[in-house]
Amino acid sequence: MPVQQHDNTLILTHGKSNTKIFFYGATIVSWKCPDKRHPDESIERLFCSSKAALDGSKPIRGGIPVVFPCFGAPAHPDHMALSQHGFARNSVWKWDGKAVTDDDHSVSVHLTLEPTPEITEKYKKPFHLTYVVTLTEYELSTDLHVKNTSTSTAYPPDNLEFQALFHNYIRAPANQVLITPLKGLKYFDKVDTSFDGLKTEERAGVDVRNSTDSVYENAPGSYEVTWPGGGISIKTKALKDVVVWNPQAEAGKKIGDMEDGGWERYVCVEPGYVRGFEKIEPGRVWVGHQTLSVIHEERRLNL
Repeated sequence: MPVQQHDNTLILTHGKSNTKIFFYGATIVSWKCPDKRHPDESIERLFCSSKAALDGSKPIRGGIPVVFPCFGAPAHPDHMALSQHGFARNSVWKWDGKAVTDDDHSVSVHLTLEPTPEITEKYKKPFHLTYVVTLTEYELSTDLHVKNTSTSTAYPPDNLEFQALFHNYIRAPANQVLITPLKGLKYFDKVDTSFDGLKTEERAGVDVRNSTDSVYENAPGSYEVTWPGGGISIKTKALKDVVVWNPQAEAGKKIGDMEDGGWERYVCVEPGYVRGFEKIEPGRVWVGHQTLSVIHEERRLNL
């Protein structure tokens, strides 16, 4: 079966590849697939903390949480009653029970989220979210469709203003990983509180050997995350920014649901629209897309 439901999760399978999705937060917690160097081995590509809460009591620490409608602490007037990173990652999404297959090349499912009484209590804007997860032999794609369902004909229009992001926890040796190409981009350094404004990235390959929380704006939309013997490429659409995050030990030890030394085993490379706000008019739909692909060959910069 290409899709199996187990209580509060879905498991998609395509050949030797599989991915696991929780209805809570529509959070992908696992993506296992081979590569051409290890064709018979299904290798875990995402990091999920062994201390992550999987009971719906708090957002899941790891995998690919969905961030909407705000990134970080709320800053937009429509979002001020919300908690950090909004409500998508700690709401229960629905599945229509259907799977879509494409000539045995892929399998995908659609999950949806609409206003619930709990959401409406803190967020008044009408919306409809559709989250499409697609699995192929060597790739995992996620698409977030945001629809402004307002029927207002008032002027100015009842626009939906939001931020959105895919919070990818990529399983990798943090002290050896490099992210490219970010050189020359302007970024907001959330770790360096002594600096007010944007910095310019000067490194050909960005590492996370020190505590890192950097928000790059107007980024290229295509990235490579590499380490000795492995790598993941990320290609995006409509996600103009990218965040690189790893707390390292000093901050990582303060995260209650982070396993001991967990910060050594991942890097977060998070495509999103988070510098400013995307805006769609009533009846319109915005789609943010990413595809994670296995890099099959050794590909490292000579730095």
